[in-house]
Amino acid sequence: MIIQQAMDKTSNKILDYRHIAEPTTEILNYIDNRRKGITKSLKTRWTKFNKQCMGGIEPNTIYTFAGISGSGKSSFVNSLETDLFDLNPTEDFVVLSFNFEMLASRQVGRKLSYKMKKTTNELYSGYLMEDPTSAMKDTDYELAKEHAEKIKKYPIYYVDRPGTIDEIRNTIEYFLKRIIPAKKWLIVMLDHTLLTRGKGGDAERETLFQLERLFMEVKKLGKTTVIQVSQMNREIENTDRIVNTSMHYPMRRDIFGGDSVFQASDYVVVLHRPELLGISTYGPSNLPVKEMIYMHFLKVREGEPKILSFVNNLKYNSIEESNPFDTTKISK
Repeated sequence: MIIQQAMDKTSNKILDYRHIAEPTTEILNYIDNRRKGITKSLKTRWTKFNKQCMGGIEPNTIYTFAGISGSGKSSFVNSLETDLFDLNPTEDFVVLSFNFEMLASRQVGRKLSYKMKKTTNELYSGYLMEDPTSAMKDTDYELAKEHAEKIKKYPIYYVDRPGTIDEIRNTIEYFLKRIIPAKKWLIVMLDHTLLTRGKGGDAERETLFQLERLFMEVKKLGKTTVIQVSQMNREIENTDRIVNTSMHYPMRRDIFGGDSVFQASDYVVVLHRPELLGISTYGPSNLPVKEMIYMHFLKVREGEPKILSFVNNLKYNSIEESNPFDTTKISK
């Protein structure tokens, strides 16, 4: 195994080391290539997100997206998965998606919903929401087939069955060695972290700690990005916080296993829909809540925490950029 071999190589004698001249040359080359447009981030369709994340999705970086149930985190990552290919046609990368929460076929169903602007309920029931007595037309199904043919061509590989840390490690290593050519960009996605199977009686927090440790190793292998979905605990739903505007915003401790997640991640982002908690105005600034999703950047390794605002269009598995305000600084 790639990771294990590297560990065996160093643990028998000494850890690998490099003179500072080598990484200095590397970072200068990186800066030069970025300014010349040779090295680019994978842009997303959200301009404010790109601006906050150095242009989009970066290699050798861990992104964590968390939120309460129904916040849109899985829909966000699902649309991101295909948007990256649509918006970066000249970039060469592959997605390996550990989709532990939902069947891969249902993930594709969400993509069809997003592209066709129809709810998954309409697609799966065969009836239109505006007229429950009216079945979907043949033209709608033909359009679904047309989108499906394009989706089939994306280099996305799904793993449906939840696995252990070792199984996730082995699968990633297999892809790096056997499936994708050397030096190709691999994007590893996992939805979600708490569905990773522990060994025997391993507690959830210990399993999460081991998973984050694995991802810190993985992100240094070649050109690899990790995008993971994590879960929030129930504290943010407490009545005391709901009635106190100064306590509305999510914090580190609201993320399950927050210490492990924060240590490993370059970006920690919480998608939050205060509307779900019965909040009428959000936070000290009384931000609007109706059909709004707020993206809280709690950790930004190369920048400042911010709040980005988006419009909830989750019925079509989509999150749209909103214009009322750009970004709001938040305390670390």
